[in-house]
Amino acid sequence: MSTHDVVVIGGGPAGLAAAVTLGRARRDVLVIDAGTPRNAPATQVHSYLGREGVDPHELLAIGRSEVEQYGGTVRDNTVIGVARVSEDALRVTLADESTVDARRVLVATGVVDELPDIPGVADRWGVDVLHCAYCHGYEVRDKAIGLIASGVASLHQAQLWRQWSEKVTLFTNESVELTAPQRAELAARQINVVPGRVTGVEVTDDALSGVRVGGSVTEVQAAVVFPVSVAKVDTLLADLGLTAEVKDMDGQLIGETLPADPQTGATSVPGVWAAGNVRGHRAQVIDAAAQGGLTGAMMNIDLVTEDVHHAVAAHPATL
Repeated sequence: MSTHDVVVIGGGPAGLAAAVTLGRARRDVLVIDAGTPRNAPATQVHSYLGREGVDPHELLAIGRSEVEQYGGTVRDNTVIGVARVSEDALRVTLADESTVDARRVLVATGVVDELPDIPGVADRWGVDVLHCAYCHGYEVRDKAIGLIASGVASLHQAQLWRQWSEKVTLFTNESVELTAPQRAELAARQINVVPGRVTGVEVTDDALSGVRVGGSVTEVQAAVVFPVSVAKVDTLLADLGLTAEVKDMDGQLIGETLPADPQTGATSVPGVWAAGNVRGHRAQVIDAAAQGGLTGAMMNIDLVTEDVHHAVAAHPATL
């Protein structure tokens, strides 16, 4: 069995950008992609310089062709485990029970957004039920926007989305008790507050039209939720002892990410690296791609160091 220089797990922006960098460094790189990108429901990518408004699937197709342009390979499959087989090699097991070996592995599997258990929310996710103001705010500017709270972090969201519209309503959803200062801040920005548990969202003519609290419906044209973004890596990396790290904001769970060096992307396990949303779920598409490119470069430097070590061992200098 041949050993690749790098196996990249995940063919999103981070994984593909890393593979392009490694391919241009003349490395043997294989990308394995399960085909479940985080932004699959979205129709456009925003704030991506030079590709503003591009369809996310088109962006990934372009990325794949660029990987192949530099000699890399992209394989459609799902990785189910990674284990060490020697000091210098890791074995990646796929869903079809085949395996591939690599000197280095890059985990770029992204995160899964776990949505509030509210009827109708999942069906409208990425269309008019949103979470990222910088990804979607401009497209719903000046519309009636409803923030469905899931904790204190949603108060930050409400103030942020107010930048894009004067018609913002915060639904407390029985998840947050507002203090007097918080109420004053919301009132100062004319953010309406609706108490009570949200029981569903209304859709009219295939467009979001309201948020339901008990028997009352408040008209909105877009809803904002705060998903818990989880890196599903614990089973994948169990044999290596790598687990996701819980992240919170003011005591509210906001996600789980894979710990890695913020500068290089190296994890605590030698030979295993991470890039993109899997190590920082707030990263936008352009951030994930940039992080992947940098991590790919750091991996190549690490491989060069190992190449030098092996060369010296094979050809000791004669003094």
